[in-house]
Amino acid sequence: MGKTNQNSRTKRTPIQVEDDRTGLEVETLARAVQDNLYYLLARDEYTATARNWFTALAYSIRDRLVHRWIKTQQTYYKLDVKRVYYLSAEFLVGRSLACNLINLGLYEKMKQALAQLDLDLDDLLEMEEDAGLGNAGLGRLAACFMDSMATMAIPAYGYGIRYEYGIFDQLIKDGYQVERPDQWLRYGNPWEIPRPEYTLVVKYGGKTEQYTDDQGRSRVRWLETQNILGQAFDTPVIGYGCDTANTLRLWSARATQDFDLDYFNEGDYLRSVSGKITSENISKVLYPNDNSVQGKELRLEQQYFFVSCSIQDIVRRYLVNHSTFDKFPDKVAIQLNDTHPSIAIPELMRILMDVYGVPWDQAWDLTVRCTGYTNHTLLPEALERWPVSLFERLLPRHLEIIYEINKRFLEDVARRYPGNVGRLQRTSLIEEHPVKQVRMAHLAVVGSHSVNGVAALHTDLLRYNLLNDVNEMWPERFNNKTNGVTPRRWLLVSNPRLAQLITEKIGPGWVTDLEQLKQLEPLAEDPAFRARVREIKHQNKMDLAEYIQYQNSIPIDVNSLFDVQVKRLHEYKRQHLNVLHIISLYNRIKKNPNLNTVPRTFIFGAKAAPGYTMAKLIIKLINSVADVINNDPDIGGRIRVVYLANYRVSLAERIFPAADLSEQISTAGKEASGTGNMKFALNGALTIGTLDGANIEIREKVGEENFFLCGLTAQEVAALRTSGYNPYEYYRENPELREVLDMILSGHFSPEQPDLFKPIMDNLLYGGDPYMLLADFASYVACQEQVSEAFLNPEEWTRKAILNIARSGYFSSDRTIKEYAEEIWMVKPVKIVLEANGQKTRTYGGHPKETAMAKK
Repeated sequence: MGKTNQNSRTKRTPIQVEDDRTGLEVETLARAVQDNLYYLLARDEYTATARNWFTALAYSIRDRLVHRWIKTQQTYYKLDVKRVYYLSAEFLVGRSLACNLINLGLYEKMKQALAQLDLDLDDLLEMEEDAGLGNAGLGRLAACFMDSMATMAIPAYGYGIRYEYGIFDQLIKDGYQVERPDQWLRYGNPWEIPRPEYTLVVKYGGKTEQYTDDQGRSRVRWLETQNILGQAFDTPVIGYGCDTANTLRLWSARATQDFDLDYFNEGDYLRSVSGKITSENISKVLYPNDNSVQGKELRLEQQYFFVSCSIQDIVRRYLVNHSTFDKFPDKVAIQLNDTHPSIAIPELMRILMDVYGVPWDQAWDLTVRCTGYTNHTLLPEALERWPVSLFERLLPRHLEIIYEINKRFLEDVARRYPGNVGRLQRTSLIEEHPVKQVRMAHLAVVGSHSVNGVAALHTDLLRYNLLNDVNEMWPERFNNKTNGVTPRRWLLVSNPRLAQLITEKIGPGWVTDLEQLKQLEPLAEDPAFRARVREIKHQNKMDLAEYIQYQNSIPIDVNSLFDVQVKRLHEYKRQHLNVLHIISLYNRIKKNPNLNTVPRTFIFGAKAAPGYTMAKLIIKLINSVADVINNDPDIGGRIRVVYLANYRVSLAERIFPAADLSEQISTAGKEASGTGNMKFALNGALTIGTLDGANIEIREKVGEENFFLCGLTAQEVAALRTSGYNPYEYYRENPELREVLDMILSGHFSPEQPDLFKPIMDNLLYGGDPYMLLADFASYVACQEQVSEAFLNPEEWTRKAILNIARSGYFSSDRTIKEYAEEIWMVKPVKIVLEANGQKTRTYGGHPKETAMAKK
């Protein structure tokens, strides 16, 4: 009997056990988390903190990302595919764990695996810091695009800066914004992989000289420069339901010499590390305050730093498979996300000519053919103009190249339009008065084969107003690519209740084909479906109310209308118009305490740029109004005003699912697109808004009857301004408006400092009201009355909400990326085929255990 058993054990078939780093089953995932806790963090279950468990979990997921990432990069090199390089000063990623779990299809399995370890996934998700790599819509769009490019298998790389402190953490103290460093890296970043082998030299200052090379060609050297190093940090970006993992490469500034021992030995300890401090300032903070000369200089240094690193890296990657630049535009598509990276054009020219000896005409042809420019704003301050004196000091070689580009361009303009001096002045890359400056947006337009706006109205204003002269020369360069948002983050992750209901009704295909949401339209007429949507909204509002109670100690009526305005604080976005309406409601109730009004909770969230004094004063106004209204017993909770501090991606994920009304009330013609408006509609909020940015297309898609329209159009704004806009007339002729402004002016909301808000009032009444709040006030208030009336009918309100959801499919970033890929970049999807996960073979019998990786 014993002999038989022994023979049987010896011949037993080996048992295949999933590799702990790549396996996808529950038991394997649980084991992987434990192994990472033990071996990477040197903790066990007795000493581990919640953050230790989070980090171990993140590393376990990163292992699975890396498995796909390496295969993706190998495939790109092997097939020598054309790749997209997306240059952006911001990537507002937010938290990554939940999205990575969902995109890998591991969310539920990991939940089960952690339960085996007596851990709760929801608790660990809250341990993650928001990545401090962006400020607002520009950076969030870049993050959505990275998600879409990976999901759609587009070969792509994102390039930006690894900001050590991000934008800033916002505190509200005594109603004022207070900035604190955003220490998002204080616990490390488990998703990134340092790449010290990809450290590049970035040059500043110095001088240039011409010389003749050994082939008799005239060349230029850039000499006596101050050098800084840029080190790469890579983060894999996984697509949903596929094995594509693209790269987000961020650059961190380092000194060429961290420590000067001579100065140290002389006792000059500060000077011994001054080079390190000065160099690393470049990647410390997103958008340093540029109200000072030093701030302006640091911003330009920052932009050139990441652009130079990125262009050097792009060229290096191309030369792996190529010995000449003949196929450069066939393999490289560079997209400039707004004006910040536009220095890429002279930088690519410099590298092609000065480093590789490419003649000017060929270098210019290559540069234009591979570069595309996305404009995100019509505001003059965001189009960027840098003083020529600053360029001369920091980037003398680039200024020479810009001058030559401008010379050749203006010669072309003069040939086409002889004698038209005004056109030459308007189109020149150099602004002569009042200060001689480089127009960076003009540089981006002249140096790109494609120039796109981000909403239909914005593109029209770009073509026919801001850049009309260039559009007349090269109309084929201009095109529109309306922005979009990723449904993975903004519905599947942030609103799981609604996502589950949608999947239950129409299947899961909507996650990668958002137009499938149209199948929900007939369900808008189904009372049972409306009831479920209404219950989900109620649950989401309860979650947000609990957060508000915890953060702000303000009790919220979850049956009130959640009226939400969350976005960057800027005068053109008109948060203060919202405040004027709130005060008007307050006055109505004070005059008639028995007034039957719809209860409202007004929710604000916004950061103001540290140097933007007016915006910061508007934050104080919102909070001062909130203090008075929230503590007035006559109001009885019918109005609540809440300012949620430190608005960020993870907070937005709480807010969008709970909103009833989306405030999109920018001055018509000022907002390029907006993406918050899309996220609100996708989550079933109705919009009150002007015909500005993507509001126009949202209204067209969801139906005019499901959108609350207010305010002047862009054409009416322009006409009123031309005819002589006098805001004081609106103040004089509208008693309700006059009462509101007089209350603010009298110090009703700031009794200890009655003239506190006088700068805001002076700007509105005597400063020309540049964003036309007073002109739009009556229309806005009347429209808000329509909102209240509609909210009194919950069945009809829910029907409108469902139609907003069902008709939001167009606003997927997948659609936007498809348009970029097919019409600008000319790139095709590349399917990544992942080979079988590695297996550990354990044979039990008369032989010792043996472990070996299975053949790939």
